[in-house]
Amino acid sequence: MSDHVPPEKQPQFFGHPVGLYILFFTEMWERFSYYGMRGLLKAYMVYYLCSTAGLKLYPSDSAEVPKELPSNPFHFLGYDLLAKLPSGLIAHSSVQDFASSMYGGYTALVYATPFFGGIIADRWIGQRKSVYIGGIVMAIGHFVMASQQLFLVALGLLIIGNGFFKPNISTQVGDLYAPGDSRRDGAFTIFYMGINLGAFICNLVCGTLAVEYGWDWGFGAAGVGLCIGLVMYAFGGRYLAPEKPRAEKAATNAASGPLTREDWVKVIALVALCGLNISFWAVYEQQGNTMQTWADTQTNWPVILGFAIPPNWFQSFNPFMIFMMAPLLDIFWRWQNQRGTEPSSVGKMAIGSTVLGLSFVVMAYGAFLVGDGKGSVFWPFFCTLVLTVGELYLSPIGLSLVTKVSPPRIVSMMMGMWLASSFFGNFLSGYIGTFYDDMTKTMFFLMLCAIGVTTGALMFAFNKPLKRALGEHAI
Repeated sequence: MSDHVPPEKQPQFFGHPVGLYILFFTEMWERFSYYGMRGLLKAYMVYYLCSTAGLKLYPSDSAEVPKELPSNPFHFLGYDLLAKLPSGLIAHSSVQDFASSMYGGYTALVYATPFFGGIIADRWIGQRKSVYIGGIVMAIGHFVMASQQLFLVALGLLIIGNGFFKPNISTQVGDLYAPGDSRRDGAFTIFYMGINLGAFICNLVCGTLAVEYGWDWGFGAAGVGLCIGLVMYAFGGRYLAPEKPRAEKAATNAASGPLTREDWVKVIALVALCGLNISFWAVYEQQGNTMQTWADTQTNWPVILGFAIPPNWFQSFNPFMIFMMAPLLDIFWRWQNQRGTEPSSVGKMAIGSTVLGLSFVVMAYGAFLVGDGKGSVFWPFFCTLVLTVGELYLSPIGLSLVTKVSPPRIVSMMMGMWLASSFFGNFLSGYIGTFYDDMTKTMFFLMLCAIGVTTGALMFAFNKPLKRALGEHAI
């Protein structure tokens, strides 16, 4: 681009080039759209799409959750194919189980396609075009959600579009910084705050519109948010790191030869780390699944100045705590670094998984006290607060580690592989969610605790060999 502004010549905000904030706001609006739709998805299936009640609005506290699967509540294209899938993939025993497995399947596939989107970007069309293609396809998907008949079509568009968008927006953050630049981890923490700023405001907008005006308004707002993000990305393109022409990239890759043994060791180490992440995401994603069900059915939501807080606002608490706590953790890590006690990247991730698991002790105790009735918002909120600390120790650290360790020619593919670990985790989260009605709530939340703590213990056990494999980048 003739008017391109190199990062070192760009205006600097909080020590980072303006290009970082273009990506920050682009990703913020994309996450606004994703989490706005995700926050409504399970309730939409339970109370409207799969229910004979067919509620046009998000249910009030008095609405009862359908317990048994109605005889013919499904009026969308492709349900006959879903009905033929084995129960291990899609549960059909109740509306709750069906919605839980559908939720898990959708959020899983959203994280599977970035692996292929990364390959396509690396080999053929580049990161910029991939972001535009992905954004446009996802925006169409959000608007198609307005049609009950095209429910599966809409989900398919969102899954495909995310595959193009997600890995190629994240890797552009790393491209703004030279190898060895100490600001890179901080840049990904800021970028991660953008993700969660979008996740925070989306439920206040999309959730409120769904409550007051109907499901279509909530889904439509998600699509509008994505369009805003694409416009910002287009106008801020001059501040992003330029892509090499495809011919130049191919020549560079050919000249550098095949991946070296050191490259392969790092790739294999990242694959192992991704494998350990699966159970982390399986527990973490209960926020939008069984935790949201608890918020809908077993939580007394306050009324403030005559306004009843919608249950789906619960989805905004986690991102709110992220951008409140991320700067504090950054300060804490720098203090540890000065004392020589800062954990390695892998060590931080092990701490994160352990804390995630322990957060569900809160819900287990709350469920023991509440029983089959309704309890205070304290239980899901305090659990989420602790859970957020665990997330900050793992997720942004992993994103940064991938861009530092991956061989440059396959960085988008490796980012896609990192996100693919969430595919298995999200699919597993849907399966785990089907036990919510079959176990006591206390035992269910203790099971989540055990999964998280066990995963953290395995990460601690593999900390030293992974650090050796990843070298200085694991520090």
